[in-house]
Amino acid sequence: MSDVGDVSEKQNVLQRRRFLQGAALTLVTTTVMPISASGATTQIVAEDHWAQKGAVKLYLYRKRLAGDGNAGASPKPVLFLVHGSSFSGRGGFDLQVPGLANYSFMDEFARYGFDVWTMDHENYGRSSKTESNSDIRSGVEDLKAALPIVEHVTGQKKVMFYGQSSGSIRLGVFAMEEPKRVDRIVLDAFTYTGEGAPEIMKRRANIAKLTASNFRPTSQASFDAIFSRDDPSTVDPAVPKALGDYELKLTNRTPNGTYVDMAIHMPMVDPKRLQCSVCMTRAEHDGNATDAELLDFFSQLPNKDKQFCEIKGVAHVAVLGINRHRIWHAMHAFFTMPPQRTA
Repeated sequence: MSDVGDVSEKQNVLQRRRFLQGAALTLVTTTVMPISASGATTQIVAEDHWAQKGAVKLYLYRKRLAGDGNAGASPKPVLFLVHGSSFSGRGGFDLQVPGLANYSFMDEFARYGFDVWTMDHENYGRSSKTESNSDIRSGVEDLKAALPIVEHVTGQKKVMFYGQSSGSIRLGVFAMEEPKRVDRIVLDAFTYTGEGAPEIMKRRANIAKLTASNFRPTSQASFDAIFSRDDPSTVDPAVPKALGDYELKLTNRTPNGTYVDMAIHMPMVDPKRLQCSVCMTRAEHDGNATDAELLDFFSQLPNKDKQFCEIKGVAHVAVLGINRHRIWHAMHAFFTMPPQRTA
C-alpha cells in the first residue's frame, strides 16, 4: 500500500486531531491509506478512528472512494455497519479472502458511493478487552459513543445503518433510543422473540453454562461452526479460514453477553418504537429466528416505507456467503430508494 499523496486529505486529518484533542469523546488516531479497488481503476481510502466510552477505547474503521474528502466534493451517504456476536466489525465486513475476490462489504458499498463505517464493540477485534460480557446494552452504549465521531468527521448527524444477527438487535435498541441519528436501517438475521428457533432454543438449554462465565474460548473450529450450522453449501470453505486467521490474531475469547440476551431476555426491540424506514432481510437458512416471529415484528412497524426480503441461497451470515451479491443488491436498492413525490 502506498502513502497518501492528497495534501487536502492530510490537512483534514490534522484538523480532526486538533478539534478532538480536548473532547470527551476523542479520535485518538487517524491513519489514511489508499488501496486499489478490486478490478477497478478507482482507489478506496481506509481510515482508523477511535472513540472513548469511559475507560474503554473503541475502534472505528472507515472506507470510501478516494477524493471524497477533498474540498468541494459532495457529501456521500454514510452507512454504518453493526457486527454480531462472534466476530469483529472490520474482520467480518472488510474480509480479505486469499484467492477469492469481492468479499469486503465495505469495499462493495464504497464503490456504490457510500461513506462506510464500522466498529469493533468492546471485547472484539481492536477495541479494549475488559471483563464485561459485552451484552446488547453494552453494544448500544458503544454506538452512542461512536456516532459523535462519525458526525464530526462526516458532518452528517443522521446516517443509514445495517445490523447483522445480534448487531441488528443492538441497532434496533439504538434506533429506539436515538431516533434523530437514524435514517434507513437494515435488520439482517434479526431475532425478535426467538420462540421455536433452533439456535435460540439450543442457547436456552445451555443457559447455565453461558451465564457461568462472561466468555467462551474461540478457535478456528468456532469459525468453522458458524458457517456449517445452517447450510454449509452456501459458503466457500476459504471464508471461515480467512475469518479465523484475522480474528485469532486479536483475541482467543468471545463474550457471552449477546448469547445470554438472545436466549432469555427477548424481545429487546419494540417494533412500534421504530419510526424510521426498515428493511428486514431473512436468509433461506437461518436457525436464529422463525418466519412467524419476523413477520409479526414486520407487521407492527409503523413506518409504511418498509420491506421484508427473504433471500434464497444464503444462510445466517449472508454477507459472507457465495450469494452475498444477492443480499447486497437488496440492501443497495433499499438504501437508494427515491424520495416519495407529491402532486
